[in-house]
Amino acid sequence: MRPAYTEVYHEAAVPLMEETIGIEEFFYIAEDPIRDFMLKQTREKDLALFLDLQGEDMPTNTGDVSLLSLIPAFAISELRTAFTIGFLIFIPFLVIDIVVASILMSMGMFMLSPVMISLPFKLLLFVLVDGWYLVVESLVLGFQ
Repeated sequence: MRPAYTEVYHEAAVPLMEETIGIEEFFYIAEDPIRDFMLKQTREKDLALFLDLQGEDMPTNTGDVSLLSLIPAFAISELRTAFTIGFLIFIPFLVIDIVVASILMSMGMFMLSPVMISLPFKLLLFVLVDGWYLVVESLVLGFQ
């Protein structure tokens, strides 16, 4: 995102703040770098879905892709990535819950909530594997 942001800032935002261009020209200049960034991050299947919904064919030139199709396709692609990351975080936590519940049941401790016992183990696991680093790293590397 940084190259696209830098280009938009220097080519469009600075002239807009200096009042050398109007808002319409700002959007016209900023559209291409943002479009290129979103096209790189959008799955082709998602873009094809929104193009089909609008009754358009897949354009051969990337500059011909309508923002009305590209923006929702980009959002769907990012939501898919977010759900994937969330699911990958959820799986080890689910395993911890199952193991703790099985141990408590085998010990005959039916009245003790497994959540009370498993939460510290979940936090410990997240800290030990440096969870925030892994989450942020996967998000940042997803935009390259």
